[in-house]
Amino acid sequence: MSSEKLQVSEKTAAIDNESTTEKGQVSLKHGASSSSSDIELAGPTFDQARTGRLLRKMDWNIVPFLSLLYLLSFLDRTNIGNARLANLERDLGMSGLDYNIALAVFFPFYVAAEIPSNIMMKRTSPSLWLCIIMIGWGLCMTLMGIVKDFTGLLIARMALGLCEGGLFPGVTWYITLWYRRHECGLRMAIFFSAATLAGAFGGLLARGIAEMDGVGGRPGWAWIFILEGLFTILVAFFAKWLINDNPETAKFLSEEERTEVIARLKLDRSALADEYHIKYLKQALLDWKIWVHMLITIGIYTPLYSISLFLPTIVRNMGYTNETAQLMSVPPYVMGCIATISGGWAADRAKKRGVYMMFFCLVSIVGFVMLISTDTPAVQYIGTFLAVSGIYPNVPMGVAWNGNNIGGATKRAVGIAMHVGFGNLGGVISGFAYRTADSPRFYSGHGLLIATVSMSFCLCLFMHLYLVRENRRRDAEMTSKGLTLEDYTHEMKAAEREQGDYATFFRYTE
Repeated sequence: MSSEKLQVSEKTAAIDNESTTEKGQVSLKHGASSSSSDIELAGPTFDQARTGRLLRKMDWNIVPFLSLLYLLSFLDRTNIGNARLANLERDLGMSGLDYNIALAVFFPFYVAAEIPSNIMMKRTSPSLWLCIIMIGWGLCMTLMGIVKDFTGLLIARMALGLCEGGLFPGVTWYITLWYRRHECGLRMAIFFSAATLAGAFGGLLARGIAEMDGVGGRPGWAWIFILEGLFTILVAFFAKWLINDNPETAKFLSEEERTEVIARLKLDRSALADEYHIKYLKQALLDWKIWVHMLITIGIYTPLYSISLFLPTIVRNMGYTNETAQLMSVPPYVMGCIATISGGWAADRAKKRGVYMMFFCLVSIVGFVMLISTDTPAVQYIGTFLAVSGIYPNVPMGVAWNGNNIGGATKRAVGIAMHVGFGNLGGVISGFAYRTADSPRFYSGHGLLIATVSMSFCLCLFMHLYLVRENRRRDAEMTSKGLTLEDYTHEMKAAEREQGDYATFFRYTE
């Protein structure tokens, strides 16, 4: 989307009885604050240096705390993999596929919560809703530490999934309220990199907390759940005051900065509809492009959860002890964190997504091939680095790609929830990817993940080629009418505001 200023017609200005301004300025209705409904936008006014400072100010006030929330969320859902090495199965009398079932039951409830949660976040406020769901999953996590049997573990995992389901799609949508389309990818990458840190810290924390075995009459695995759950609840109490709901009400921004943020977003979003209406939900459900992204996502999320839940087990079956496997699971996640942030930065800079996702798919495929093709521990261990470094960057990049190409706030909120929700069904599959009966080589598990990532690669290629073609078609159609994107006035765009990404002036991120 071009960065040219939006124009304001004199007729509209007269009707609204607003003070006139020069092109490039933002005028406010008399006596009103700078809410999106009260601002007549003619474009951003900050120069490049001031815009850079504004973005850094937003980054420091938004991204770190969101990353902490996701670190806690991912840590709480995957620490069962570390608890397994601390004798969870033995103490709860689990055998056969019991552990795999305990993993899988989390995800249907997680998925079921996502779309309703995003709608609730939009109808209430991000600060309130995120605080509520954090307290919920923190309580579930803590109570998981006092379960007495396999049934209790299953119930706790189901409740945990229901409470955690709204965080990732909710925060993903929340980020789009602050940043322009080609600024979201890096922020989502930093946010999601917390998942890799959760994998790294999870191994270190579990190794230390497991030494509390016997304290208070509870086994070491129980303390892993209890302490990490209590910390989540503690952080939740600060969330209501540390999360700013939107740019219009952000306390860390000055009045001038709020106006600038809103102007930048309006220019970037092409003045598409932001209000809630049921028809936008229907548009999301019927958009085939979102469904293709959902298939791409399940191909990525299946190995994502397989790695996060089973990496300590995979490393242990290379011939290492439980304690050593806990520690050796840390370095691959560190590499994954670097790859995630680097990939997000590069994709934002290039304003492309598809080609980067295909590259990372190939990296992960090479990693899984190394795991399946040899029994040499050193080669297999290097394979875990490539698998993690290829899979993790594609999670935030995929959701940013889909979100970039959905026009309108409500449709985007629902579309992102559909994207993430369907992808998380891969967690059900991943729960049975690595079965004890298949150890130590896990041929079927590695082969399954090679297949799912290959599917995602092919669909990314298809989607990339389609979007390139569609953008060229729209450019050609516009040229045939003697128009350019810069020629569209505010009124022309307003006439198509309800068409979302099918508006003639909308251009897809390829």
